[in-house]
This record gives sequence, structure tokens and C-alpha cells, in this order.
Amino acid sequence: MTYTDTHCHIHDPEFFPAGGQPEYERAQAAEVKRLLCVGTSINSSKQALNFSYGREGVFATVGIHPHDATHLLSLFDEFRQWCVEHVTEKIVAIGEVGLDYYYMNSPRQLQLELLEKHIDLALSLGLPLAFHVREAFDDFWSVLNNFTGVRGVLHSFTDNIPNMEKGLSAGLYVGVNGIATFARDRDDVTRTIPLEKLLLETDAPFLTPVPNRGKINEPENVPLIASFVAELRGVSVEALSRATEQNVNRLFF
Repeated sequence: MTYTDTHCHIHDPEFFPAGGQPEYERAQAAEVKRLLCVGTSINSSKQALNFSYGREGVFATVGIHPHDATHLLSLFDEFRQWCVEHVTEKIVAIGEVGLDYYYMNSPRQLQLELLEKHIDLALSLGLPLAFHVREAFDDFWSVLNNFTGVRGVLHSFTDNIPNMEKGLSAGLYVGVNGIATFARDRDDVTRTIPLEKLLLETDAPFLTPVPNRGKINEPENVPLIASFVAELRGVSVEALSRATEQNVNRLFF
């Protein structure tokens, strides 16, 4: 069995001062053979791409988090040009991007404008998107409905079944991480995601799964999440691994 961590931040020295190499090696040993290192700012996106070079199975997604819309929206044209110039097989998605009304670190209108620019960029490059949506789904659907042909994943999905179904109707995948192992009030959502639309992620260094709560999260924990999800759904871990790897291939590769 092999796995892909479809969302981690081990490239970011803010979280992994040793540079991510030990975490990469432990992931490889744990059969997590592919890692998608996710950018959250212009600088973080460049770090993700640089980290992917020379490392087998490591890829980058590049984008500006909604938290930083206030500071970085004005630089989006520069970021867009950098993306156009650096798109290779190592950049597999635009993200993480979206809306976050829980913290509201940036005004709503700026977040909406930034999201629209990212979707337009992804469509122009033929790339999927990694969406971060927190307490903002009504506005998110309003934006998404203005575009056609959008592909992507609802990263770290913890919302309700109706919003999950809207995402599925829009052709989106659903990302499940360590939250599923400790926020058990979400079991109904985890059980309901169609297997052909399920992706596994860690969001390392955050959201460490049971039984490793209290420790820094790493991609090597994907098998823990897979085992939990498989048992909850009543399927074998082998079947879950096969299905989620096929989903990764369809969306990102």
C-alpha cells in the first residue's frame, strides 16, 4: 500500500526549521510516497516549489491564503506572472486559496477578489485548486458558480453534508485529515463522502491525528488517518489506499 499526503507544509521553515528533509524521509519510510507541499503566500509558494526540486514524489501547490488578502492582493499580478513562468510538472495545483470568515484576518471583499483571481489563474493554466473554506460556504458557492470547468478539492473539510453534496455536484473532491480521528461528531460526513471523491491529507504540522495528539503532525501520519477512515467506513485499508491514490492521479496528475 502507498499513500499521498495531498496537503502539508513541511517545506515551510516557520513550522519545520530543519528544512523538511527529516519529515520527507520519515514519510517515505511510512509508504507515504507522494507529498503535495502547499503554499500559503508568495514566499511560501516559492519555498514549496524549491523544496520539490530533487525530491522524488514531492510536488508543490502555489497560492495565497485568504488570511493574507489584505497584504498580498496588490501583488497578485506579480505572483501570477511568477506562476506562468514556473509552471512545470512539479506545480500540480493552485492553493491553498479560498475564504475564511472564522478569523476574518482580511476583509470579506478582499478575500472574494483574491479567490476570483486564483480561480481565473487556475483555469488559464489548466490546474486544479486546493480550497480553504471556513464558515464562508454561501459566498464560496456564489463565486464558484461564476466559473465553469473548475476542478479541485475542499481541503480539510469539516462542514455539513449539504455543503459536501454541493461540492460533489460541482465536481470537487473532499479532503479528510486528522480532524476526523478526534472530532467524532463529524463521523457522518466522513462516512458519506463517496470513495471516488475522497482524498487523504495531514495539513502538517497541524491537526495531528489520534493517537499522536500533542505532537507535531507529519506526513508519515497519513496511514493512521487511512486506518481510521477505513474502519469507520467498513472497508479495508487496501481498498481505501487504492481508491484514494486513483483519486490523486485523476485530480493532480
